[in-house]
Amino acid sequence: MRRLVLLLAVLVLASGCARATVEGSPVAQKPLDVTSPFDQESSTDPSTDPGTDPSESTEPDTAPIDGEITPVCAKLKWTDLPYPGAKAETPPTQINYDSTFEESCRWTTKVDDVEVGVSLRYREAKQITIERTTGEWNVKDHKVMYLDRSDEPDVEPSCVVALPYAGGGLGIIVIDSSGKFGTVCDQARKVAEVMVDRETA
Repeated sequence: MRRLVLLLAVLVLASGCARATVEGSPVAQKPLDVTSPFDQESSTDPSTDPGTDPSESTEPDTAPIDGEITPVCAKLKWTDLPYPGAKAETPPTQINYDSTFEESCRWTTKVDDVEVGVSLRYREAKQITIERTTGEWNVKDHKVMYLDRSDEPDVEPSCVVALPYAGGGLGIIVIDSSGKFGTVCDQARKVAEVMVDRETA
């Protein structure tokens, strides 16, 4: 009986240690992303019909692809984001996960057990559009369209942004239900400002 009690105590202690996490550290996890409201036309596929209804588009490939960080994605660092615990040189959580764009990357982490994150998508030689918008900002002569989804019941609180960028188009999605870092669209605008500042860098 004593052996059984001791064995149970060891198992409980071991399972408790296995669940320990470091708060705010970037983690490899299930992709944090809302269904993309960006147009899914790939500029590398000439057969794509630009008049196709976006709701009929297939979902992008969300499997992470090994490789070096791409040039546009490299312009954003963990330290540009409000989330604690990461160093600037830490790579994004995922790179090139959306095959309908030339570049795509995600930075995702957990804060107080809440998943938060930012994703970028870049298309060469063609702007990215959003199916619907809430409004627009002007960021250093860049017309930035945005969609505030912070109050939509069927998605995580998020803000979607699209702007002309480096001869093409840049799409940004911020997802954050923690309430710790300001509104999702304030966060998205700050990411857009960082990217515009570094557009020609």
